[in-house]
Amino acid sequence: MKVDILLGLQWGDEGKGKVVDVLTPRYDVVARFQGGPNAGHTLEFEGQKYVLRSIPSGIFQGDKVNIIGNGVVLDPALFKAEAEALEASGHNLKERLHISKKAHLILPTHRILDAAYEAAKGDAKVGTTGKGIGPTYTDKISRNGVRVGDILHDFDKKYAAAKARHEQILKGLNYEYDLSELEKAWFEGIEYLKQFKFVDSEHEINGLLSDGKSVLCEGAQGTMLDIDFGSYPFVTSSNTICAGACTGLGIAPNKIGEVYGIFKAYCTRVGAGPFPTELFDKTGDQICTLGHEFGSVTGRKRRCGWIDLVALKYAIMVDGVTKLIMMKSDVLDSFETIKACVAYKVNGEEIDYFPFDIEDVEPVYVELPGWQTDMTKMQSEDEFPEEFNAYLSFLEEQLGVPVKIVSVGPDREQTIERYTEE
Repeated sequence: MKVDILLGLQWGDEGKGKVVDVLTPRYDVVARFQGGPNAGHTLEFEGQKYVLRSIPSGIFQGDKVNIIGNGVVLDPALFKAEAEALEASGHNLKERLHISKKAHLILPTHRILDAAYEAAKGDAKVGTTGKGIGPTYTDKISRNGVRVGDILHDFDKKYAAAKARHEQILKGLNYEYDLSELEKAWFEGIEYLKQFKFVDSEHEINGLLSDGKSVLCEGAQGTMLDIDFGSYPFVTSSNTICAGACTGLGIAPNKIGEVYGIFKAYCTRVGAGPFPTELFDKTGDQICTLGHEFGSVTGRKRRCGWIDLVALKYAIMVDGVTKLIMMKSDVLDSFETIKACVAYKVNGEEIDYFPFDIEDVEPVYVELPGWQTDMTKMQSEDEFPEEFNAYLSFLEEQLGVPVKIVSVGPDREQTIERYTEE
């Protein structure tokens, strides 16, 4: 068996959680391979709305194994709050959620370091979520991290050493903080974590594959936030691309099957960083309002713009995407004209590839007629208006990959699978 991978192709917030939930019935296992509680996956079904931060989005399908992989960073306090909220709504996590021993722990001092580093940058701040993600991955790479498996092995000593090292850094930054409440909640989270099954996830996943089980790997954030290939330095601290599933779960590249790439019918970004197609007019505000574009974790308003096909083609290339999934098509239902960026102008020269620096690029647009039809009640592609089909055909021609699934609303039922020719 091979694993299938599902990931975002833009700057995050593409709707990965909903699609994982929709696809989960086809799989035996859902495994999260990177990121931390800075990523919020929103799911809506049966009149309820759920926001997942660290727990894989397959958790709502009762008979599935869900794995938090080694590439994830985990905050015990936030995990406890998230898990308890799900359990209160009737979902039994302890029987079906496994946590990699090699996943790194976000310590209370990581969160304080995150705030201190952002404050020190002044106007050059990246716009992190303040969840301690960056400092945790920094400790991981510098070989100073504390892992989930350490909870079972000389934990107090390892935690004290990491805390002392962080406090020395904070002293040098002259940053004032109060650790008491954060630390209290964190240790309560540690005790809660002990109720779950800690696993060597690389052995578990490869064993499941050998047994013929099907696995869906779930990414967080988006390709354009990848630490290596995103719009650096305004990126996250992990590899959000397809290759991150190999390192974040211990899967060999030859075990990869389908790669599902998710994108919105338009584009959004949260926090600082370049955004070539960003709109600063009424159209941008309208997309934001219609799309309810506010962060599920931070509540921050998302920056909105037209779809960027230059960046999208780049993401498809580095991820090896085999099937596309378009989200939030319905948000554009009322627009008379839809724009799509097909090239950039750099110093007066037109280019059709994603360059090293996109800070000062100018988008080159083509215009397409809008469909001006309410698509939220549609249940099959046979109902799609002619203009929408033309938009899909245009995207497939530009991107070279079929759009297999179209979302026409937030509920899991508002998902239409297309039977396009390969």
